Order: sequence, then structure tokens, then C-alpha cells
Amino acid sequence: MKIIKYYSIIFLSFFYLISANSSEVDIYKKIDLFGEVLEKINREYIDEINQSESMDSAINGLLQSLDPYSSYMSPEILEEMQTETSGEFGGLGIEVSMEAGVVKVISPIDDTPASKAGLKAGDYIVKINDTQVQGKSLSEAVDLMRGPVGSSIELTVRRRGEKKALTFNITREIIEIQSVKSELLEENIGYIRLTSFNENSSDQIEKQIKKLKKNKNLNSFILDLRNNPGGLLNQAIRISDFFLENGEIVSTKSRKKSDNRKWFAKKGDITDGKTLLVLINYGSASASEIVAGALKDHKRAIVVGENSYGKGSVQSIIPLKNRGAIRLTVAKYYLPSGKSISEVGVRPDIEVNEEGDNFKIRTETDNQLNYAIKLLNG
Repeated sequence: MKIIKYYSIIFLSFFYLISANSSEVDIYKKIDLFGEVLEKINREYIDEINQSESMDSAINGLLQSLDPYSSYMSPEILEEMQTETSGEFGGLGIEVSMEAGVVKVISPIDDTPASKAGLKAGDYIVKINDTQVQGKSLSEAVDLMRGPVGSSIELTVRRRGEKKALTFNITREIIEIQSVKSELLEENIGYIRLTSFNENSSDQIEKQIKKLKKNKNLNSFILDLRNNPGGLLNQAIRISDFFLENGEIVSTKSRKKSDNRKWFAKKGDITDGKTLLVLINYGSASASEIVAGALKDHKRAIVVGENSYGKGSVQSIIPLKNRGAIRLTVAKYYLPSGKSISEVGVRPDIEVNEEGDNFKIRTETDNQLNYAIKLLNG
């Protein structure tokens, strides 16, 4: 019996060794195949190609095949990304992702060229100037949208509910993001609009809340996260903590159990427990969904508007030797209830959809905000 077990162990070990070696051989065969394809393209393709750019596209294609949020960043793109999170950059003012080979608008940023032109969350950009987007990577499409400040660009867009394609002519500008705006509504409601989660967002919100609290008639707050594409995780955690006394804010689960993390609120609600209403829409993504989801799960806020985007994954920026980096999905966000945000989003407590073609946030046509005000005033 011992001899049979002994031979069984040897056989299994041999089988796994063959499998491992076979897998490794397959990988090397694929690498050789890739080299052969690149060589034939270089020799036979109708136009002369830039091999360096081709390699960048191949690397990016590998990453984009994993999910829409993983991508390659050249040293130039990495530098631009770091500028964006610090609060000022040049461009159109839209957060985008790739879906089914087409660039999809996550959300336009308030008071930017894209927002003023009328682009909306959920729009599909199918053509940039005269170039079709289909078949291009996200980074290639973004490169096409970049250009000197003051130059114009034409975007052709497909929109849900519209039979014909829409065309937008937009002039590029320096995008200066003031991520927090606030005002007193109806003499008793503190309105705070957060358009992104950058390095200064939590400090700005804390300052505006303290300013609004000086009004003796203040009895409630509206936190407007519509068209907020997200940003820095630590800012989402800190802003959620402003409104909570205790409990879990968010957790992440990754491939390695040792990397799983949870974040909890510290004692102290800086609004003194005043009624809180959160506005979200399809353009609310990532960090916005963490805040809205945490406040909803703890029953600290009433969430009003439309179902959010559903970007519940964590991307880590991993530096490379060429001073570029890869943005790689390393974990998923989970709300205090244990639910994942990914591809599901946050469902509002009260669903209020945008009404009318002239709908615009924080104007007379903003039926969602009007509803929120009426709700808070009974």
C-alpha cells in the first residue's frame, strides 16, 4: 500500500512539473509569435510604422484586455495624470473610460468646455475630428483629444434616446478645478457641490461646512455628487468620516488576503447630526459611490437621484523603469453592507430622473435639486 502511495506522489509531481513546463513553453512560443508578427508588419505593412509606438500599443492592449480601467501610461501621460490630481490641467474637462471599443463619458466636470458644450454622462464618443474611435485604445483616443490650449476639436457622440449622432465643437482650455462650491438655499439648507476628489477636497469641504454653520437658521445639508467621476480614495474616506460617528466606511478585497483592508469612521460628526441628503446620478463614480454608499448604508443620509456609474475597483499606479507606469486593477471596493459597487453602482433611496432636454445642474431646470429642497422642507 505504501509503495502505491509513493508511486502516486511521484506520478502527480511529474504531472504538475510537465504542466508547469508546458505552460512556460507555450508562453515562450507566444513571445516568439509576437516577435514574428511585429517583424512582418515592419517589413510588409503598406506604411512605415513607429516600432516604439507599436510596442506601447501592444502593452496597452494587454492591460486593456483585463478590464476598462487598467492601462499603460507613458512618462508623458503619467506626468499629466499627476497634474490632474493636483487640481489644474489642460483639456476638455471630461472623465472617460472604454466600453465595447468606444470611448464612454463617465462625467463632464462642472464649468469646463465639455460641460458648457452639453456633453453628458453616458455619452459614447464615436468620432474625434475625422478619426473613428472604434478599434483604438483608450490612451490613443485620449491622445487624439489632447491639444494646445485654445485649439478646437469636434466630437461626434451617440446618446441614449437620440436616433441621430450629435456633434460638439469644443475649444480646449486650462482646466482649473475648484472641487467644492457651497451656498445657503432657502435660508436654511447648506448646499455643498463636490465635483472631484483631489488633494484639497476634504479641506475645502470642512471649511465650507464651518462657514455654513454660522447661519443660525441652518437645519440640513445637501451634498451634491452628481457628475463627480471620483478621484483619491483617502479623500472619499475623510469626507465620509465628516458625517459619521462610527462604523465601517469602505473595505477593499484583493487577490492577496494580506492586502485586504477596512477603513472606519472616527467619532465626531462635524454637521452635528443635521439632516443630510446626497444627490447622485449616472455620472457619480468611484469615490463618489464610496461616500454615497457609506452614508446610505449607515442610514446617515437620504440618497436621491439616479443609479450611479458602478466603478467599484481600485487601481494602483505601478512605476516602470522607463519612468512611465501601469494603472492596474488590484482590488474591489465593498460598502459597509458587504455589497460590491462594481458594475452595480449605488441605488438611490428615492429615484428622480433628469427631466427635459434643457436640464442643467444648479439651474432652474434642475428638477433633482428642486425635489431635494422640497423634501427637506417637508
